[in-house]
Amino acid sequence: MKTNLLSFLILFASTISSALAKGSLQQTLLPSEEFNDSSNASRTRHLLENESQAQISVDLTQGYMSNDDLEWAIKEFGQRCSNISRIYSIGNSVNGFPLLVIEISDKPGEEETKPAFKYIGNVHGDEPVGRELLINLANWLCDNYLKDPLAKLIVENVHLHLLPSMNPDGFSLRKRGNANNIDLNRDFPDQFFSLNDDEDSRQPETRAIMNWLRDIRFTASATLHGGALVANYPWDGSEDKRTKYYGCPDDDAFRFMASIYSHSHYNMSSSKEFLSGITNGAAWYPLYGGMQDWNYIHAGCFELTLEISDNKWPNSTELPILWKYNKMSLLNLVASLVKTGVHGRIYSSVDGKPLPGSITVSGINYTVTAGKTLGDYHRFLAPRDKYEVVATMIGYKSKNTTIWLDDGPVTLDFVLDPEVSIKESVVQNVYDCDCNSKSTQEFVQFLWGAHLEVFFILIVILGFLLFLFQRRAKIKVPTSRQLSGSKKTVEV
Repeated sequence: MKTNLLSFLILFASTISSALAKGSLQQTLLPSEEFNDSSNASRTRHLLENESQAQISVDLTQGYMSNDDLEWAIKEFGQRCSNISRIYSIGNSVNGFPLLVIEISDKPGEEETKPAFKYIGNVHGDEPVGRELLINLANWLCDNYLKDPLAKLIVENVHLHLLPSMNPDGFSLRKRGNANNIDLNRDFPDQFFSLNDDEDSRQPETRAIMNWLRDIRFTASATLHGGALVANYPWDGSEDKRTKYYGCPDDDAFRFMASIYSHSHYNMSSSKEFLSGITNGAAWYPLYGGMQDWNYIHAGCFELTLEISDNKWPNSTELPILWKYNKMSLLNLVASLVKTGVHGRIYSSVDGKPLPGSITVSGINYTVTAGKTLGDYHRFLAPRDKYEVVATMIGYKSKNTTIWLDDGPVTLDFVLDPEVSIKESVVQNVYDCDCNSKSTQEFVQFLWGAHLEVFFILIVILGFLLFLFQRRAKIKVPTSRQLSGSKKTVEV
């Protein structure tokens, strides 16, 4: 009996030990193995709002920069690379942490006819890879812009703005939302539904982004996320909330833009879940109140949502390989602004001054606005196609021309002629003569109002009287000469 009992206890202990060993093995699975697991993308894609609220293990934060570390790294970069950068803040988070931006350019802070691009990391607090990669990107550009052609191209031809963390409070709390537990990528106005229309009720981080885009005219942009491996493009939602492909007017351009990132990546384009490593947002899963669609609709900015790691918060030991995998994608996407598309300026034929006109492309229901000061525009388009480009400006005649966009960019300036009629010319001359009296203006309006016919009759009559006066003068002049010639001088 004792022997049987002893055997049972030994067998039970062995079973427990085996189970514990198996569990331990599963828990110590290398992050790199999990990262390379092709099934992980599908599993982690179910990490919408509810799933992402799980607290991140304290151990996983080891090796990542804290918010204080990040602020120090940004400021240190500004000092080390002050010749090609400037540091500025676009606002503060709920808890008062500054949202610091690094601008990289050979003329930082100056208004030029160069396109502007922005990267935003850490939109969701529990997706911190982006904030690390953007610091790496800044440092790489600083170290290589004098010796690497791609780095030189970006620094000299683009104004690159990097916001490493949009959600520092969420990072410190190790959760998706901000300090108010709001998902910042659902906090923007939406085109399909009345969401977030009250600006005062939006989160401070959201308002900071919106004000930022009112100050700077960005041509393109991308936000860095985690939880999958794919380049996502608009639209993010659909009118009926169904999961289906719902493209925006610039669908071809966005597909090309997303493909640049995907095919420059180490393995994104070989995805088994997403064809070529890109996806339409609504075809993946619809979301509303997102930042991507708002950028395109309200700010004239072509924005992608980049999922750059299957793991939302991978072990910090994976950061070097994630940088290696994403480095060329990050660089090539920025460089694409000046390697393709149509660029130019709009001028007035009267005085040669720049005009803040608009650029449209026939067949694409979208308008790009030129700069108010320099009249410059940058229109991202997919290459290897023919486009009819139209320039318009209020008060000027529109002009259009057809271009063939090969693999390189096209520079296209427009000189617009004013659309001035006889009436406008006369009225303008009256107003330009410093005649500020109200009666003068009323008289001009009277003449050009319902009494236009009377005005022309008066002109005809005045012209006829002038003709008679000149004719009479010509007849009297020779008579006068004869009289004076025959007149004798009389001396008294």
